[in-house]
Amino acid sequence: MNTGLLLLIVTLPPTPSSLRVRVWRRFRALGAVPLKRTVYLLPDTPDHYEHFQWLAQEIQRAGADATLVRVERIENMTSADVIRLFHEARNPEYRALAARYRRALQAIEKKSAAAGDRIEAEILRLDKEHERIRELDFFEAPGRAEVERLREAIDMKRRPAERPHRPAPRSLDLRNLRGRTWVTRPRPHVDRLASAWLIRRFIDPEAAFVFAPPGDFPPEAIPFDTPGAELSHEGDDCTFETLVKRLGIRDRRLTRLAEIVHEADLRDGKFAREEARGIDLAIRGFLAAAEDDHQVLSHGFALFEGLYAGASRRE
Repeated sequence: MNTGLLLLIVTLPPTPSSLRVRVWRRFRALGAVPLKRTVYLLPDTPDHYEHFQWLAQEIQRAGADATLVRVERIENMTSADVIRLFHEARNPEYRALAARYRRALQAIEKKSAAAGDRIEAEILRLDKEHERIRELDFFEAPGRAEVERLREAIDMKRRPAERPHRPAPRSLDLRNLRGRTWVTRPRPHVDRLASAWLIRRFIDPEAAFVFAPPGDFPPEAIPFDTPGAELSHEGDDCTFETLVKRLGIRDRRLTRLAEIVHEADLRDGKFAREEARGIDLAIRGFLAAAEDDHQVLSHGFALFEGLYAGASRRE
């Protein structure tokens, strides 16, 4: 944690209760977390300082006490302890949001035309709530990864319906690609990590990878696992399955790995692979522990190489 902390120390009278409720709601709206019953924390930024100043003045005008303090650290807490407080505040919100996104994804997969407008309206509401939580997620809580994965799955499911007449290009000969750069979206989860491992393992041992928002993709790079790309989800297949089929490799271990990646990425129950949940949790741990996507990629390479090497050839 590279920033300092703001502490707002408040002493509120038991009555009127409306003041206590109003102040609590303001703390919640700002994303502040309680250190003690009367002390609330925020990372020290100009916006947060201004918000706490206004709130302190409001509390004082109501006849209560409020003291705003800037500190570099809290002596009996590590940076990890402080970050954990913010994670614990956001994770329940992410879990509740993920449950709603999961229901929306299931509704999309049922392909009910009658429910289309209702589903779209719900996704808009979910996206607004997602933006609200993200604005208050100052240290990227682990629960965020699951929500992002579900949003990506929903986006993949909705894209074909938006452009039903666009033919899928089949121009890339994967077996003849060498010395190229590959690009995908930031914060890679299971499908992107597995696909990158497959590219490095079976297409180009020297392949380079770039992570960028779709609007900033380098024009010379080969995009994968992103909406509109040639190498992405096709039908019910995840990107990893698309790559395996395009390569035409006959390998039982790779087939098994494709089923695990499919279940971990889409969770549609198509393949009964119990390993999927553990892999999903492991990758979410990588993302929580490392801000550098290339470091996450390195962990992912080791994970999928181990899964491939340890898989039975006879299954």
